Amino acid sequence: MRELTMVEALNEALREEMRRDERVIVFGEEVALAGGVYKVTKDVLKEFGPERVLDTPISEIAIVGAAIGAALNGLRPVAEIMFFDFAGIAFDQIVTHASKMRFTTGNQVSLPLVIRTQYSLGRSYGSQHTQFFASSFLQAPGLKIVLPSTPYDAKGLLKSAIRDDDPVLFIESGALYVNRNYYGYKGPVPENEYLIPLGKADVKRAGDDVTVVAVSRTVSEAIVAANMLEQEGINAEIVDLRTIQPMDYETILKSVRKTNRLIIAEDSIKTGGISAEVAAYAAEYAFDYLAAPIIRINSPPMPSPQ
Repeated sequence: MRELTMVEALNEALREEMRRDERVIVFGEEVALAGGVYKVTKDVLKEFGPERVLDTPISEIAIVGAAIGAALNGLRPVAEIMFFDFAGIAFDQIVTHASKMRFTTGNQVSLPLVIRTQYSLGRSYGSQHTQFFASSFLQAPGLKIVLPSTPYDAKGLLKSAIRDDDPVLFIESGALYVNRNYYGYKGPVPENEYLIPLGKADVKRAGDDVTVVAVSRTVSEAIVAANMLEQEGINAEIVDLRTIQPMDYETILKSVRKTNRLIIAEDSIKTGGISAEVAAYAAEYAFDYLAAPIIRINSPPMPSPQ
């Protein structure tokens, strides 16, 4: 099977969905003429033209606001925020408006909208360009949140997100764009069409001794650690969440009930992070199965130095 990078898989997903449905449009900072800073939208303008691929001003709140308006008027926009850090500028549009649209209209209005972004933790972009606060958006019921870890997952999940009738925050890891040492940098992607359902975790590695729940970039780190543990006779099971809203609690609990131990590894800080939600749920619904305390591995509570 052919192998693609994360960037190539995302680009292919966008193109396929734009060919399939003329209502799909793409816009954001430098996504058209430049093909995106990370080249995810490379040559998309050339194929689909300026009416469906548009460059925008540097205003995240305007980008998301325009995407909401476009979705309300029958289009299926894929809006890009260059750095996840600046999703905070559009927090009002995402949380106060987009996530609540179906509820506030009594289920009369859907909002087929994808907001693509990436976090650059570990890429030496400075503390204002490396933040990972995906768990903040867990407080926005109605918003779906996707975090792919491999090219295969990235393509299948993005296609599903574009077809979904609710707003989706699609968060990519910039480290997986460029770091050849990462498990998720390059991987097999079939040429035939496939979709990956939102809200379904994936067991990336089966094991019996300990469950490691990971997300996005840390899936790669967890697999490396699991291979090292295997040399010591410890067989770790790796559960890749893939989406954190909705979260696949059943797959987490099934694994914990099998291994009786739980480690959670993810890039946010411990306080209010994704790991806090997973740990709380496991403690609430699988406490009697745990043979040891839950361990959480997170970023330190400080701005990133790189």
